[in-house]
Amino acid sequence: MKNITFTAEESLIEAAREQARAEQTTLNEQFRHWLEQYARKRQAARAVEVMDRMGQYVASGGHAPTRDELNERR
Repeated sequence: MKNITFTAEESLIEAAREQARAEQTTLNEQFRHWLEQYARKRQAARAVEVMDRMGQYVASGGHAPTRDELNERR
């Protein structure tokens, strides 16, 4: 892991630490959780873009395939 430094208002930091204590965690753990979620937003957006592009090459004929159609051996 790598250490990083942020600056924020002291009162905000203390309020955040109090909230973390109330949740029986640490501000550091909460930040790591937030950072992971924040990074995943971009990954999710990229996945949606890929699915949208793939959709351009698929023709469903205007209806969703049935389970039998999906399992049909060709």
